[in-house]
Amino acid sequence: MSKIRITWKKSAIGYPKEQGRVIRALGLRRLNQEVEREDSPVVMGMVHKVRHLVQVTREEE
Repeated sequence: MSKIRITWKKSAIGYPKEQGRVIRALGLRRLNQEVEREDSPVVMGMVHKVRHLVQVTREEE
């Protein structure tokens, strides 16, 4: 299965608290931090909720 790299680019301050919780659930703790996750429907649904706060790049194996 392929992986995606998620980078937190914009602060969640001023957005609903649910979006901040999604950022945390993705494993992001600080701005400009990057994490790698499996490209699964669950993760992509989470990314879709906060797509205005993160940047996503796909990594091919």
